[in-house]
Amino acid sequence: MKGILYIVSTPIGNLEDITARALRILGEVDLIAAEDTRRSLKLLNHYRISKPMISYWREKEKGRSEEIMKRLNAGQSVALISDAGTPGISDPGSVLIRKAVEENIRIIPIPGPSAFLAALSVSGLPTDEFTFIGFLPSKKTRRQGVLQELSLEQKTLIFYEAPHRVLEVLMEMEVLFPERNAVLIKEITKIHEEVLRGTISGIRMQLQQSTIAGEYVLIIEGRKPERAFTIADVIPEISHLMKKGFGRKEAAKKIAEAYGLSKKELYDKSLDESLDEIP
Repeated sequence: MKGILYIVSTPIGNLEDITARALRILGEVDLIAAEDTRRSLKLLNHYRISKPMISYWREKEKGRSEEIMKRLNAGQSVALISDAGTPGISDPGSVLIRKAVEENIRIIPIPGPSAFLAALSVSGLPTDEFTFIGFLPSKKTRRQGVLQELSLEQKTLIFYEAPHRVLEVLMEMEVLFPERNAVLIKEITKIHEEVLRGTISGIRMQLQQSTIAGEYVLIIEGRKPERAFTIADVIPEISHLMKKGFGRKEAAKKIAEAYGLSKKELYDKSLDESLDEIP
């Protein structure tokens, strides 16, 4: 009989933010697979939990996943945890989870803390629809390309950002998301938790006056159309996205959703425009 893989959420800062069920599972499994055993040991020691551990930090995730799968196929139960929050959400874990799915291992989620949901809940920005981006690409050209595409998104946008890059990213966002309301939350649930609110440029100026350290969650309100756009107004944007590698249908869908237009009409009109360009 095969074992069970538990996906266990752990605290993102305050060690009290863990469920009774998570603690029970951690105490019952045969093995705990941790992103970094040294960091996870602090949590386990705090709750007097002593179990065999194996690390699966990103560089070793593929190889260690094979070893963990052998344990699961042999009937052992395994708890997968990351340094903070939920495994697989901007953290290692997805490789092992995919392998477990492929080999018909039973997977049970043990829900709990998630930094972006905690931040969204106190942001005051619309929560009915949102898009979680996580960390942006480190290369500037790729990052700006992603931000350009997201500038059309009408849903609330959620990002993670590192301290060494947060100011640079905010400066780039000022250009593409002018005058949008935003919230930047630093070290959520930790001792030095801080919430900055305002426009992106206003938040950047506030941040420049404080100590930049720790982990950041940035939430930006979605795009609000300034006026009613016609299909003719937005046709050039389809060409722009197609030059970036989008297919015509995908580009038409994205633009139509951003401006509240008919996807079919926009797609058909873009085909007509293309025919007009043929000499």
